[in-house]
Amino acid sequence: MSDIKFTEDHEWIRMEDDETGVCGISDYAQDQLGELVFIELPETGIEVSQGSEAAVIESVKAAGELKAPVGGTIVEVNETLADEPELVNKDPQGDGWFMKIKVQDSSELDALMDEDAYQQYIDGLD
Repeated sequence: MSDIKFTEDHEWIRMEDDETGVCGISDYAQDQLGELVFIELPETGIEVSQGSEAAVIESVKAAGELKAPVGGTIVEVNETLADEPELVNKDPQGDGWFMKIKVQDSSELDALMDEDAYQQYIDGLD
């Protein structure tokens, strides 16, 4: 598949080019949260640091947040999620993306898990 990386908090990032990554929550995360009812996206142009809260997620079960998988500047958000948060449940690693980040330090990507490592990580959680 693509070169997608995951955090231990179940966020993912997939680099579109050398400096911009698309981010969202994993299929595991959306499954744990249940039906999403509200998503508060960050403003474009703000700076986020790796691990800082970037978006608020509310589901029928719980509220949580999407943390920035890497530091950088928010360059785009998925406006569709404001009206259709359930897109994240349907396609969390596709149409249900949250934001795009212009990555400040690409070495932060090295600390994240690839798909195989992430699968082993979530297998250990159940």
